[in-house]
Parts: sequence; structure tokens; C-alpha cells
Amino acid sequence: MFVRTKLEYPGAMLLAWISQVASYGAVYTAIALIVSRFGNLAGWTWPDMALLLSFHLLAYSLGASFSFTQFRVMEELVRLGTIDAILVKPVSPWAYLVFSGLNIGYTGHIVLAVGLMGWALTQVAIAWSLPVALFFLATLVSGALVVCALMTMIGASAMVWVRSRHLYSVFFGFWELARYPVAIFPVPIQLMLLTLVPLGFISTVPVAVLLGKPVPLLGDWAGLACILAGPVMALLAAAHWRWCLRNYQGAGG
Repeated sequence: MFVRTKLEYPGAMLLAWISQVASYGAVYTAIALIVSRFGNLAGWTWPDMALLLSFHLLAYSLGASFSFTQFRVMEELVRLGTIDAILVKPVSPWAYLVFSGLNIGYTGHIVLAVGLMGWALTQVAIAWSLPVALFFLATLVSGALVVCALMTMIGASAMVWVRSRHLYSVFFGFWELARYPVAIFPVPIQLMLLTLVPLGFISTVPVAVLLGKPVPLLGDWAGLACILAGPVMALLAAAHWRWCLRNYQGAGG
């Protein structure tokens, strides 16, 4: 029903998708000009960067479509007491929130990401095989899980702190950093992107492994780490969600 309401205004939806493509296209064009002007960015050529950017956007879009719009409103649900009505429904509150607000608005992101990825894959040298193809798909799913898990944790925190929306600004700050190879940043930021806010696993780490590039701090463990990152973050998010539910007392405390 939620999706059908969004489809009631196809013109507005199409314009939103076009604007998303134009916005990201402008950012990617600027990056392409910079990389082309200097030849490479920390050893990453423009085709390499195109694959990184497309992987970054696709993993984000898949994860955010199940989490961003849904959990961004948690603060308001808690403040107004609306969350109480959801908690007494005979269904998992998390599942209800996620699937009652599935965001098809990310279609523009996905179309751009798939198009850019299709071009980039024709330009880079990857020795394709069945294990490599499975690794590619597994790390894409893992990256989407990382995004969904982080946004779930931010939204869930509102049940304890009431105010949590400001944390999305922190998330998107690191998300923008994840558009670039982790190696260009100082070690403290590298650590942040691989541990506390592990958005390096939706871009640099899986793409570097596919292209045979070195991964700072992780080395030979990079391939295994980017496969496990999503499931581990999902388990942490589930634990955090349950802890917040147990400690929820309403906006009035």
C-alpha cells in the first residue's frame, strides 16, 4: 500500500529520480575531472574510481531503501508516542517499520549505479571466475547490510535518547569520505572507516580486493573482512535494537 501511494504521482517520482541522477552525476563528473587531470588518485585511475563509486552508491541504495526513510522518523515516533502503537502490533516492530516504508525513491540511485558499474567493468582488468563473481555479489550484499545496520542503530537510539536524528549527519559525513580510496586519509580516519563507522566496506575494501590493490590495515584479510562486515554489523544492530526496546520508557522517561 505504501508503494502504491508513491506510484500515484508518477511524474513527480520520475522527476525525483532524474534529479538524483543529475546530482550524483555532477559529483562524479567533478571527481572524474580531478582524477583525469592528475592521472590517478593514490594509484586509482578513473575506471577504478568509477567502479568504486558505483559500488559505493549501489550498496548504499540497497541498504538505505530498507532503513533510511523508515528509521529517520523514529525520533518523531518516540517524541509523539506513536511508537507505542507499533510496539503492541502482533508483528516484529523492526519488520513493520522496514516493510511498511520500503523506499522506491532509490530507483534513480540504482539506475545510475548499475549504469556506471556496467561501464567500469568493461574498463578494468578483473579475472572473472565463479568464485570472483560470488565474491562480488556477497560483498555487495554485505555492504548493503552495513548501511542498513548503521541506520537501524541510529534510529533505535531514539528509543533511549529521544533525539538521534543528528547522528545521520555523522553517518553521511563518513559516507562521503567513503567515496574515495581509504588510503588517501590519515590512519585515524582509516581506522574509523574500517571499525567504528565501517563504510569503507561498501566501497574501497571490496573493490580493492577485486582489482588486486592493497588495503590499508587489513592486508591479506581484506577479502574475508568485507564478506563478514555485513553479517557482523547486522548482529550488532539486532543486539542494539533489542537493548533499546528493553530500555524504552517513552519520551517522558
